[in-house]
Amino acid sequence: MYKDIKVLDVHGHMTTPDSYGRHSATLVALNSPWPYKLEDAALEGALQRHLKVMDDRAIDVQCLGPRPINMFHWMRPHLQDAWCRTTNDVIAQTVRLHPDRFLGMAQLPQVAELDTNNCVAELERCMKDLGFVGAYLNPDPDGRKTAPGVHDPYWYPLYEKAQELGAVLMVHPSTCFDRRLEALPHNYQINNVTEEYIATQLYSRTDVFARFPGLKVIVCHAGGSLDRWVRADHHMAVSDLSNNLFFDLCVYEDWFLKTAIKQRGIDQVLFGTEAPGSGGSPRPDTGRPSDDLVPVIDSIDFLTHEDKVKIFNANPKRVFPRLATL
Repeated sequence: MYKDIKVLDVHGHMTTPDSYGRHSATLVALNSPWPYKLEDAALEGALQRHLKVMDDRAIDVQCLGPRPINMFHWMRPHLQDAWCRTTNDVIAQTVRLHPDRFLGMAQLPQVAELDTNNCVAELERCMKDLGFVGAYLNPDPDGRKTAPGVHDPYWYPLYEKAQELGAVLMVHPSTCFDRRLEALPHNYQINNVTEEYIATQLYSRTDVFARFPGLKVIVCHAGGSLDRWVRADHHMAVSDLSNNLFFDLCVYEDWFLKTAIKQRGIDQVLFGTEAPGSGGSPRPDTGRPSDDLVPVIDSIDFLTHEDKVKIFNANPKRVFPRLATL
């Protein structure tokens, strides 16, 4: 908690036992769907580690989605469908075991060569049958830049269904097969920056939200990168997206975090950590993990108490009304 107010984290990824990863390898090796059964006791062992990390970082509730590098959207459609259902069933199992700590965010069976009609049935299952609150959207499903930009009609079936169901879409890229980046370890992180930034520009400067005024989209990691022009610039002007486009603050570099809050605006930013995830490296000034973000945000001097409450609690509730019930 933050001063007796619940801290709501919109950016969390599932934690699973080793058998889950082995199952994905079996799918790829056999090139055919294969059933997976996960006992509650086995999952609970992994979840206790996850919950300890949340408790250590003062996180009360987390919106829990797939681990993006494990979405495997490069798989053939018959495998992706099976893997997607397995992942979502495990997320639902996690929420069932700890309904006061987690809300579910779905993996979608995205395949670059298929438009997003392919995703509608699974989104509907997750929202209606599993009780999820949204889904992850990978703007570059095959990691090779072959899918159209997020403003394209390719995405309209998903947007239409998400708007109908009240599902929040979280833009989170995944694996990258750009040969220029192969020399870099963990090069999917560079893919995150570029794809999130491009998605932010396309959502901001095209007619997506005019077509789908009830659609809510979060772009992870504060939008990947920041704008280098003023919002009033007539070349790159941005319309009012205050009810549609949001950004989580899963950002571990302090100066970037502060500038992102100023540029995006207090009402458009939501608390997010990815904990437990890639932010375990210690901060040089405190020695605490990078994803221990509550004290970092609390220390930002230009934020008022009201601003901090918005980031930690009120803004996540505005985007995900179900959070207000936990």
